[in-house]
Amino acid sequence: MSGLAEILHKEGFTVSGSDSRKSPLTNQLEEKGVRIFYGQSASNIIDGIDCVVYTAAVSRDNPELIEAVARKIPMLTRAELLGQLMKNYSTPIAISGTHGKTTTTSMISHILLEGNLDPTISVGGILQAIGGNIRVGNSGTFITEACEYTNSFLDFNPKISVILNIEEDHLDFFKDLEDIRHSFHQFAALLPSDGTLVINTDIQNYEEICQGLHCRTVTYGSAPSSDYSAQNISYDDKGRVSFDLLRKGKQAEHIVLSVTGDHNVSNALSSIAVGELLDIPMDIIQKGLISFSGTDRRFEYKGTLNGTTIVDDYAHHPTEIAATLKAAQHYPHNKLWCVFQPHTYTRTKAFFREFAESLSHADHVVLADIYAARETDTLGISSKDLSNEIRRTGTDSHYFSSFEKIENFLKKNCKPGDLLITMGAGDVVNIGEDLLK
Repeated sequence: MSGLAEILHKEGFTVSGSDSRKSPLTNQLEEKGVRIFYGQSASNIIDGIDCVVYTAAVSRDNPELIEAVARKIPMLTRAELLGQLMKNYSTPIAISGTHGKTTTTSMISHILLEGNLDPTISVGGILQAIGGNIRVGNSGTFITEACEYTNSFLDFNPKISVILNIEEDHLDFFKDLEDIRHSFHQFAALLPSDGTLVINTDIQNYEEICQGLHCRTVTYGSAPSSDYSAQNISYDDKGRVSFDLLRKGKQAEHIVLSVTGDHNVSNALSSIAVGELLDIPMDIIQKGLISFSGTDRRFEYKGTLNGTTIVDDYAHHPTEIAATLKAAQHYPHNKLWCVFQPHTYTRTKAFFREFAESLSHADHVVLADIYAARETDTLGISSKDLSNEIRRTGTDSHYFSSFEKIENFLKKNCKPGDLLITMGAGDVVNIGEDLLK
């Protein structure tokens, strides 16, 4: 929301808004002249407002939403506003998928910046290259993440769409995987006949998602029959990955990344495909990729404490957890510690066994209480249950009821040369930061 507020403010709109508390993002907006209210109250809906924009996270009983409805002020969801903004650009690019949206949006952003395309960028994390989560450019190129939750990406108007992967998630909204696949097919169908879909051939029956589309389709994935694929994947002594790029099965360039993990090879292939669609020369694409060393909360190095390296990662789905922990194996360490904070009761219940399996890639697992986010019903599930299930896989696992207890346990048990990853979409990052303080 802060990013969209900044775009509108720069375009001459008068913008106000509210948040639960002050943060670097609200400070940044206030410095630019945006009026921010703290706390949610009907009185924040001041006279003179022509339109109210709200996110999927805002509940129907929100006092500001109720007041806006009572005043009959026109309203848009965040996704509807984003979709309308896209219409103002000649090349709107939307990056979708269950995992990897922020990283891939950031990789492509680096390529666009290196190619001097002067893009407008809206990304779901803090990207150092633009000093935040938004950049307002002066060209026709616009890039944003496209989230499937509540089908919000169906309000978008892209010219280039990327589908990175499709898996079960957000089961508090979607019925099942078929329901999710149907939404991604609808998202792909938004593309105009002169648009392009970039899709991962590793998605099961990916052809089904492309069925009946009038736009061009570009493929990437592990199959050499894809338009873009990789071979000879290798890691250096700092865990950074490189690979040989194949175009339609024929060897092309050698690509070097500044990030780790096989999953980032896949993200890079989609980024290369988008770069070439925009006629960016390969040497510029390579420069853009190597300049990208990650975003906030994506395998982010936080510091070292008594010889233990502390990294933070946003992974909160079993597939993401497994990818991050497998990537960590390439990073120099003795023992791998993972402090995990499950995100929502519905997700923990739906993927209970999968969570235990993916977390077993660590040597030691420490669990914090479930981060409820928007939920109130515990569904009879707890982090203690998950810890017991992890132990059944033969992996050392512990549960503590507070961050303070977790921090005390880690101080006593982590050894020099160990790698500690704090992981989850909630506030688990505070554990590593507290230790480093």
